[in-house]
Amino acid sequence: MTEEFGFVDQEEAEAPGDEWESLDVSDDEADRIARRQDADFDEFRIRVKDTEQFKVEASVFDDATLAAVYKLVQDGHIGAFGGPVSTGKEANVYEALGHDGEELAVKVYRINASNFHHMREYLQGDPRFEGIGSDKKKVVLAWVRKEFANLRRAKAAGVRVPEPIAVQRNVLVMDLVGHADDRARRLSEVEVENPETAYEVVREYMRRLYSAGLVHGDLSEYNMIIHEGELFVIDLGQAVTVHHPNAREFLERDCENVASFFSRQGLDVTGEELHEYVTRPEPEPSADLE
Repeated sequence: MTEEFGFVDQEEAEAPGDEWESLDVSDDEADRIARRQDADFDEFRIRVKDTEQFKVEASVFDDATLAAVYKLVQDGHIGAFGGPVSTGKEANVYEALGHDGEELAVKVYRINASNFHHMREYLQGDPRFEGIGSDKKKVVLAWVRKEFANLRRAKAAGVRVPEPIAVQRNVLVMDLVGHADDRARRLSEVEVENPETAYEVVREYMRRLYSAGLVHGDLSEYNMIIHEGELFVIDLGQAVTVHHPNAREFLERDCENVASFFSRQGLDVTGEELHEYVTRPEPEPSADLE
């Protein structure tokens, strides 16, 4: 598979790392809708649960989650809901259409099934999560909001990621990369015919993330996908700011994972070299010589 891996432009960045110190995990409109259950919501719930793709999804689509989807429909983010693109232990991803016909991905986190202990590794020591404690619902809701914020920051930094559209409770709406019947492939699933170019793109994206105050924290060939000759970074829920106490450890692990993959593609690269490239300060603009 031959890929072009073009870069995207960077936007004007804000000060890195601390722009979302507070994550609101209190009950929102979706929770109030689920408790109120008026006639319009009841009709929506019955109509959705009667469709074929949701008949076995009771563990995913409880009333509060259906209320979150209902609110996203009301707000104009979702026009039509489709079947599953992928299923996982913590979240399912569904195909959807926006009201203008654009293809979307709707990521629905299971509150009861999410791996709280796995999440704690990335939450402990992060001031945004102080006070949440061991309340699983609050942890998952904060995790989803953090993924939305991380995607926005990565996109602004010039990293190709699924564009975040909206977030409501445990539901995240993004651009769909690929199609449900022709999904984008993980880097681990394709034969990379130009690994030098692919590696240059990956290390530049890692550098841009770091410059924007983020460390992915779980980067490997399984969290990068290829679609129409472009490389996307996905699954940024666990990404931490550079101020996180474990940020250096997570970045070193990311560098080792990426270097190991491209070494298997025949490149002479090391995690130490990649780490040095990612963290190297930008040169100061030189003064004009008289």
